[in-house]
Amino acid sequence: MKDPVIYQPDGEATAGEPAGTASSVLKKKASRRAFIKGVIASGAVAGSSAFLFSGCAPDKPAAGSVERLLSLTVNGQVRRVDVLPNETLAMTLRYKLGLTGTKLSCDRGECGACTVVIDGRTVYACSTLTHMVGDRNVRTIEGLEGPNGELHPIQQAFIDELGPQCGFCTPGQIMSTVALLEANPNPSRDEARHALSGNLCRCGAYDHYLNSVMRAAQEA
Repeated sequence: MKDPVIYQPDGEATAGEPAGTASSVLKKKASRRAFIKGVIASGAVAGSSAFLFSGCAPDKPAAGSVERLLSLTVNGQVRRVDVLPNETLAMTLRYKLGLTGTKLSCDRGECGACTVVIDGRTVYACSTLTHMVGDRNVRTIEGLEGPNGELHPIQQAFIDELGPQCGFCTPGQIMSTVALLEANPNPSRDEARHALSGNLCRCGAYDHYLNSVMRAAQEA
């Protein structure tokens, strides 16, 4: 049989020395493979200790950083969501909370398809950072649904007056109407036109939408 081969740290091998001797054991411990294993093991120990003692660190974010886990009040319900520092409210609503009724169209605060109501005021969700919302109440089109799934009177008025055409801008038009009628339950047609002036309709159904607003005001 061949003599056992022992690998030195410099990669050279020697033969003829029994594997169980003290010198062979020391050489094995000093091998490159043992050294790499030791580095990996020490890194694992350091990482686990950091995990164990992380609870002793303060619960506040570091200076200059932004807390990512937020509590948002949406449609009367507090939702916990992980938010990036530059994330818009439209992205959070649609892709984090699954509220896809808020449409994302121009993504530059021009068309009004993403309109939501925050504390009674209409806001373009595509140009509002989620971190700016704070503890204010956000209302989306999903929040208008009745307890048994019935439509809101404003939604029904829009259907009765054939307001929606392609329907893409309709959620924004409805939320603007909600904010208007809550602040002014009996608006004139000019007041309704001014309230909806920030919502573009690519189908050109503006008269239908104005008729819908006036009908909702009369039936309220």
